[in-house]
Amino acid sequence: MDQISPARPVAEEAKPPKPAPKADPVPPAQTAVAPEPVVKDTPKWRSRLLMFSVPLVLIASGGWYWLTSGGSVSTDNAYVQMDKVSVAAEVGGRITEVAVRDGQIVKAGQLLFRIDREPYALTVAQATAAIDAAEVEVGNLSASANTSSVDIAAAREDVKFAEVNFARQAALMEKGFTTKAAYDASRHAVTLAREQVRQAEAAAAEARTKLAAGPASGINPQVEAARVQRAQAEVNLGRTEIRAPSAGRVAQSDRLQIGQMMVQGLPAVTLVDTAHPWVEANFKETDLADMRIGQRAEISFDAYPGLKVRGHVLTIGAGTGSEFSVLPAQNATGNWVKVTQRVPVRIAFDEKPSREMIAGLSAEVRVFTK
Repeated sequence: MDQISPARPVAEEAKPPKPAPKADPVPPAQTAVAPEPVVKDTPKWRSRLLMFSVPLVLIASGGWYWLTSGGSVSTDNAYVQMDKVSVAAEVGGRITEVAVRDGQIVKAGQLLFRIDREPYALTVAQATAAIDAAEVEVGNLSASANTSSVDIAAAREDVKFAEVNFARQAALMEKGFTTKAAYDASRHAVTLAREQVRQAEAAAAEARTKLAAGPASGINPQVEAARVQRAQAEVNLGRTEIRAPSAGRVAQSDRLQIGQMMVQGLPAVTLVDTAHPWVEANFKETDLADMRIGQRAEISFDAYPGLKVRGHVLTIGAGTGSEFSVLPAQNATGNWVKVTQRVPVRIAFDEKPSREMIAGLSAEVRVFTK
């Protein structure tokens, strides 16, 4: 007999499994919306301030524009100008020394370059010798004048002797104790003696004339001429050192080379006066109606953005730019086209610019005409 197993609970009848619950459909993606800012209540006084201040600002801006519109004229046809001096040698010769370089600042009287001085030193020595020769000549003329005085005295003695001899011959001729030939010879001797006196007096007068001093200098003309020649030679010797006629900056000094022959009067180097710049603005003729000398101006520069310099109108040109051109316009022709002319106006600086000025820089100028 089978072994009886412990009692087991009777299994319940199998039931079909319950279906799983369906998942909810995925909702479509929505764009994230920022939360609306919380608007706080604006105080009443601030609202009133904004309500009144905005119209006031608009009215003030409009009034300022109305008052200032048309009160100034401007042009960008303006350039920085400076005085420029072309330095040339007053004597010719070979350059032996160059004492400056391009862009160097020099003072008035400072050495720029030297020319070979030896030929001019020899000219001074020659002029000195000419002075000595003139003084020796004056001494000879003085001696000749003294000799002429002695000759005059001797000639007068000869005249006296000839006159006595002629008187003796005339007395003998009246008595018939002499010949006609002897009488004529004695008379001829008197004439010759008198001519000798006149010649001696003329020679003495000539010597005194050559010894006479000039009315202006009080010195013998020959000596004075020799001294003038030496002075000129010394001046030329001093001109072998070319110095700056004024202070400024050296430009174009590359033309100075040691050993180069310098031609008299040929510009060798340029000095730019950087201490006194100005601006030349070429305004249209239609901008000059209200422009006057002394009016305030404002200057800006292309090279230095942000830099503005105060100035004033110094002069207004006497003619348009075309009037002073090499080939002035000939408007009296059949094919004539009217072109607005430009007039140069010089603007002076009222203050020293904070940046260094360079000749030729482009500038923009505004002149306040009201």
